[in-house]
Amino acid sequence: MTERRAILSGSTFEEQIGYARAVVDGDWVHVSGTTGFDYTTMTIADDVVEQAEQCLRNIEAALTEAKCTFADVVRVRYLLPDREDFESCWPTLRRYFGDVRPAATMLMCGLADPRMRIEIEVYARRATA
Repeated sequence: MTERRAILSGSTFEEQIGYARAVVDGDWVHVSGTTGFDYTTMTIADDVVEQAEQCLRNIEAALTEAKCTFADVVRVRYLLPDREDFESCWPTLRRYFGDVRPAATMLMCGLADPRMRIEIEVYARRATA
């Protein structure tokens, strides 16, 4: 039987809505859409680039707990309410994914809170021994 476990970040949204920051299922790690909230303070910056940085720090914490890294990411989805915000995030995204080159999609859509300017979701596959 494959390992399946939930990884929680401490976000109040996880409890209120009923989901996990990430789910490890065997070698696969599915990281939920992650916003720029700092989950320790439940605050969020106004700037989209700062939000992208915090999204990636939040994702990195989940990946680390799942015993993998950004190098294991095979797919990323970027969700933004305003397509004009995406290009300013590219340098930040390139720092994390430029050498990894995961499959990627950017979608323009409304997010759960009007303060949210970007949400990022990733799928990773842990290296097998």
